[in-house]
Amino acid sequence: MRVLVTGHLGYIGSVMTPMLEGAGHNVVGMDSDLYRRCTFKQGGSPPDIPALIKDVRDVEREDLVDVDAVIHLAGLSNDPLGNLNPDLTFEINHRATVRLAEVAKDAGVQRFIFSSSCSNYGAAGEDVIDETGALNPVTPYGESKVLAERDVAPMADEHFTPIFPRSATAYGLSPRIRFDLVLNNLTAWALTTGEVYLKSDGTPWRPIVHIEDISRAFLALLEAPADAVRGEAFNIGSTAENYQMRELAEIVAETVPDCHVAYAPGARPDKRCYRVNCDKIRGRVPAYEPCWTAKAGAKQLFEAYHKSNLTKEEFEGPRYQRIAHVKSLIASGVIDESLRVTS
Repeated sequence: MRVLVTGHLGYIGSVMTPMLEGAGHNVVGMDSDLYRRCTFKQGGSPPDIPALIKDVRDVEREDLVDVDAVIHLAGLSNDPLGNLNPDLTFEINHRATVRLAEVAKDAGVQRFIFSSSCSNYGAAGEDVIDETGALNPVTPYGESKVLAERDVAPMADEHFTPIFPRSATAYGLSPRIRFDLVLNNLTAWALTTGEVYLKSDGTPWRPIVHIEDISRAFLALLEAPADAVRGEAFNIGSTAENYQMRELAEIVAETVPDCHVAYAPGARPDKRCYRVNCDKIRGRVPAYEPCWTAKAGAKQLFEAYHKSNLTKEEFEGPRYQRIAHVKSLIASGVIDESLRVTS
């Protein structure tokens, strides 16, 4: 199958793309490559495949000719970036997604896999929620994902299969690693400072999933019978991998030598609190088999960080923090306020 992956040079895309190629698919990429300066050598090298270095907002029909499926990962990737300019978040994550799906359908693309998020559930509380649960996003990022799902879903027909994997909070090693994700961040704090540093009071629930398992899920959805997945949302992860933040902190403390759990002054509950059931995808798409646990992930991260001699200044700086990096690119004139490349 010929597959276009938008955001193939990002945190997840740089891990997913080789997995798709390994399964025998012909993969092409599309990415504005804003994070070309952010490669983490211990995570490997970004994929070297035929690609368009292009903003997803500028996609044209001819970009999608002879493409069988689109995996749409590109977008503003987290709450801090979404909060930087909410209007821009909706432009990129919502409206550009809808337009991409429209163009893809018009070009004869058969399958459109949109990378959604369990952030759609937002402030769901302590009850375990499945795909039929209420959507209650609490950030522009989450709202943009909900709106994109809403507007792409009606395009489904016998010739066009949109699918909406809602990934849990990602973690794991990547050439384009992000240190603003909870397990990645806590492990980095533990190694470099001796503190597993929590910025909330540790009570909120969060499901987490390794980016290799996200990639396995997308591959399984790509290859699944269309009638089993058309127009469907799927929580991506494992039901057993829901944790309170303090539980993740304890896992890290058990993994990284000579560290202890610490809380930020005045730490409060995070309004983002949700637990998800991930059984639906296992029932509909038996080929999906998640492999990672938080404990194994913390060990992978610790070993890579230790080998790279990671410092606090490095992981807290603009190279690996998405919001800080984007602000530095704007300040230096590499991109403008609309996040379009100027040089």
